[in-house]
Amino acid sequence: MSADSVRIGLLGCGTVGRAVVRMLDEHGDTIERASGHRLEIGPILVRTPGRSRPGIDPGLLTDDPARVLDDPGVGIVVEVMGGIDPTLDYLRRALESGKPVVTANKQLLSREGPRLFEMAERSGTELRFEASACAAIPVIKVLRESLLAAEIRAVTGILNGTTNYMLTEMARGGLSYEASLAAAQRRGYAEADPTEDVNGADAAAKLAILSSIAFHTRVRFDDVPFAGIDELSAEDVAHAAELGFAVKLLADARLVDGGVSASVAPMLVPLGHRLAAISGADNAVLLESGTAGEIMLVGPGAGGSETASAVVSDVLSILGTHRGSFLHNALADAGRPLLGEDQVESAYYLRLSVADRPGVLASVASIFGEEELSIRTVVQKGEGSEARLVLVLHRGSSAAFRRAVRRVALLDDVHETPVVLRVLGAGAGG
Repeated sequence: MSADSVRIGLLGCGTVGRAVVRMLDEHGDTIERASGHRLEIGPILVRTPGRSRPGIDPGLLTDDPARVLDDPGVGIVVEVMGGIDPTLDYLRRALESGKPVVTANKQLLSREGPRLFEMAERSGTELRFEASACAAIPVIKVLRESLLAAEIRAVTGILNGTTNYMLTEMARGGLSYEASLAAAQRRGYAEADPTEDVNGADAAAKLAILSSIAFHTRVRFDDVPFAGIDELSAEDVAHAAELGFAVKLLADARLVDGGVSASVAPMLVPLGHRLAAISGADNAVLLESGTAGEIMLVGPGAGGSETASAVVSDVLSILGTHRGSFLHNALADAGRPLLGEDQVESAYYLRLSVADRPGVLASVASIFGEEELSIRTVVQKGEGSEARLVLVLHRGSSAAFRRAVRRVALLDDVHETPVVLRVLGAGAGG
């Protein structure tokens, strides 16, 4: 039986786009045997069609988006160019013309996802986005297919490989933030401008997508408060290790009293926890289900070949799926409210620089007691007339903790701005 030929129009031909072309070229026969479809690439939208790209037919390259979007021979549009503008308009044009779309664009989906899904639904076509979060790890497929009826209660993960590599180096080698960033850039894990990685924005965009699917709730990028590791001190990584914790940049979303809490921040993770063992540039997502228990997915969360494998997987899913079934789930909205940080409970780590004299710890402890917060661990290290006071608090009200820290910071014996990190554990985000 002869295979059906399907032409792929490609928007963008950077690292991921070239990897998609290479994958279809090298594994086209295997894909054809398994799926019954012969996938062909072209045309390809690029900024500079005249520049040589080894392995790619120059005749396929164009700087005219109409050649991709308006070509009746293009069966599926794959977007790997990134950005919001003009990408949003290109995808709108593709969807409104009835062409299925596969995208790896986490920033676009986390901001404009509902709008794009509605466009696809109106046109009766598909919008797939597995590659937008965690690259080769099939977490979106697991959430919306394998665990669709599994009552997901929490999604907690290491969603950024750059920062996980940096934190691993800071813990293992005692490197400073600056030295670990330089090491990540030398290894190719960090971009020349690593801002969205190190400040938490990259992980927040991915979490918005994952929590929208997991909880059937419209969570956008602006709904996810985030903090990064760009102000994290090697001293706090070392203190955490002494106390039995690893520091990880965690994305955490969960159901709390009928609402959805979602945030990204560096957290202390107990060394016995599954996520504490994830090292290097790997990503990991821990799914907590009321019916299936805990399921953890681990693997490379970035890279051209890894992302390309998710893109091609989405293309094949489109060819083998009844039209509209994927969108129906992606558009589902349970109407759950989104909770602010002060509406949930968490455990916390606190480091203070204080005067080394009697009564300081008692003053600090008194404030936390008045806010009905319990101290789990205290470590005090003297340094002449100064001392480092490190506390780990049991889970309690985040609003009460913030009030207590503001009061502690006003004490005459507290000499620097307190350092605060969340602690992963039982309860919402901690």
